[in-house]
Amino acid sequence: MTATRRLAANLAADVAGYPRLIGADEGGTLKALKAIRAELIDPTVAAHNGRLVKTTGDGLLVEFSSMVNALCCATEVQTGMAERNATVPTEKRIEFRIGLHQGDVVIEDNDIFGRGGPRPGPIATARSTPIRGSRWSGRDQSAIES
Repeated sequence: MTATRRLAANLAADVAGYPRLIGADEGGTLKALKAIRAELIDPTVAAHNGRLVKTTGDGLLVEFSSMVNALCCATEVQTGMAERNATVPTEKRIEFRIGLHQGDVVIEDNDIFGRGGPRPGPIATARSTPIRGSRWSGRDQSAIES
């Protein structure tokens, strides 16, 4: 397949404290994650014209043609998770760290390759969405809290 280069807004997400959640209740955590994907994440990604590139157990990578769509999706997912978690005991809550990045990517075999993609890692906290990328340079890049 031929590689294609384009500007994209990418969203990466993972579950904060995933090893602890799996260790405490593997079956319940996996069941909850499947429900969250089916009821919240997948419909929200589709509503904002995103493309789910891949999943990695507790993580996912989504491509958008618009940073606005990526940010709206991230905000809606974080809001939806806050609503879902309102009645869940703190130690059982599934909370996502979400990172956004805009930049050139190479698309090959439906996968994304490129420099400086989104990272939900150390700068992202649960319920936050850090933004990185050339379009956002010079702006306040602190986490957007939902």
